[in-house]
Amino acid sequence: MLRLTDPSVPIDLILHTPGGLVLPATQIARAINRRKGKVTALVPHYAMSGGTLIALAADEIVMSDHAVLGPVDPQLGNYPAASLLRVVDEKTKDRLDDETLILADQAKKAIEQVQATVRELLSGKYPDSVSETLSVMLSEGRWTHDFPITFELAKELGLNVSSDMPPQVLELMTLYPQPVRSNPTVEYLPGRRVAEPRNGHGGSSSGK
Repeated sequence: MLRLTDPSVPIDLILHTPGGLVLPATQIARAINRRKGKVTALVPHYAMSGGTLIALAADEIVMSDHAVLGPVDPQLGNYPAASLLRVVDEKTKDRLDDETLILADQAKKAIEQVQATVRELLSGKYPDSVSETLSVMLSEGRWTHDFPITFELAKELGLNVSSDMPPQVLELMTLYPQPVRSNPTVEYLPGRRVAEPRNGHGGSSSGK
């Protein structure tokens, strides 16, 4: 998409993802960051973890009122990298096994690498002091990995975010309803709700 689109043509990228592996997210983010033309990241519902990393590469992030981003703190298997470092800080080495020490070493490197990536993606878009603060804040593990960074918080943190979500994007999302699974459960299927007359006297209802 980036290669085939003329730099004079702006690109709107819709992000709807819980995240994923750091490597592909970083590759996508760097490709977006190096594009000469404008890229806007549109987040109708959520773009967590690697999705946030990609959003940071865009020139502007547009979020709907209820949309969220998330921290980009690396995870090593089932463990947050920041938590592994805290374990090593709080225990003496004679009380730690080799596997924990190895994981902690990898955790330190992973956090440093993510912070460097965030600084790279924000360079030129934000003052150096803001880029440095955001790179640490989003990766240091001050929140859980699924912590919701709302539009209000994103703005408070200094990110270039807008709430001017085009209605066409939200309409597009209704074309991709949550699949109904074979296991019994409750599923929300998007559909328009309209007010209906009640007992012939008007009024509204919650729809069907």
